[in-house]
Amino acid sequence: MPTICDGTLRYDRIDRQKPLIMKITLLGGGAMGTGCSVLLGDRSGHSVTLWARNADFVADMHRTRENQRLLPGVRIPDGVLISSDLAMSVQDADILVAAIPTSFLRDALSAVKPHLTTNPIVVSVIKGIENSTFSRPSEIIREALETDRVVVLGGPSHAEEFANRLPCSVVAASHDLAAARLVQDLFSTDRFRVYTNEDIVGVELGGALKNVLAIAVGICDGLGLGDNAKSALMTRGLAEMTRFGSALAADPTTLFGLAGLGDLITTCISRHSRNRHVGERLGRGETLEQILSQMTAVAEGVRTTRSVNDLALKHNLDMPITREVHAVLFEGKPPAAATASLMGRPPKKE
Repeated sequence: MPTICDGTLRYDRIDRQKPLIMKITLLGGGAMGTGCSVLLGDRSGHSVTLWARNADFVADMHRTRENQRLLPGVRIPDGVLISSDLAMSVQDADILVAAIPTSFLRDALSAVKPHLTTNPIVVSVIKGIENSTFSRPSEIIREALETDRVVVLGGPSHAEEFANRLPCSVVAASHDLAAARLVQDLFSTDRFRVYTNEDIVGVELGGALKNVLAIAVGICDGLGLGDNAKSALMTRGLAEMTRFGSALAADPTTLFGLAGLGDLITTCISRHSRNRHVGERLGRGETLEQILSQMTAVAEGVRTTRSVNDLALKHNLDMPITREVHAVLFEGKPPAAATASLMGRPPKKE
């Protein structure tokens, strides 16, 4: 079975009848961090800790065994330790699962690093691109923790569903295929299927861009433009995603898989999608400030739109949907006018 020795991962074989004994720490008490704690806490033999910064929030989760704010009705297994003590949570960890929004990730990991006593594998379940630096979550992790032992877990994976044991399939990507396979084994259940690949860039860019496009689809629904328009947005959005990914060294085939097309579909149609929710309310005439002030979770696509739009300009990429989403979010353009701009573009070959 996989073992960790002297900071070096060795992957010898998978034996699901004899699970690994590991200390796994989840960083972040949002829906995804909580959902992963449920998924991993159900696996026998592991020591699983869910860390969140807010002590009152942690105390409430410990008392109710639920994240009532973001994942109500889902019981956190009794074996999962819920803590706000960062030092205790990360000491001796074999696996860190980073589930912190991109905009807060660098500062959070800077606080983690002094308390690390091991060289853990870090699993990122984060979907965004940092503003100004344009760093992907795996790059932030590498810089902040000075490690190359990073695996990105991406794909259509709303915690509201997989935490309730509804079927889910994702991709574990790493430059170290042995690390990806270990994470594959660790997360796999009869209801949670994990594939592997080595295209971290493609998996992360797919996860970032689908949030931007989901805002566009939400605007479409908020304006009542119908299913034809929504289908066109998703299809042309996939073209933008592929164009963007290819320019930034992603494998285009990754973007036609679970981490690209799969995640795009889910985020654009699901009632659980925070980014689609933002777009729909914008389409109905609410302001971004009103919407965000009433949300209890982070819609990563809002900040990511800035990064994607800036990168598209930097690389001279034609990204009309992204450009119009940016105009609605940050330039005061009415959603109906953004729709007219997209529909009024000169005819071209598909």
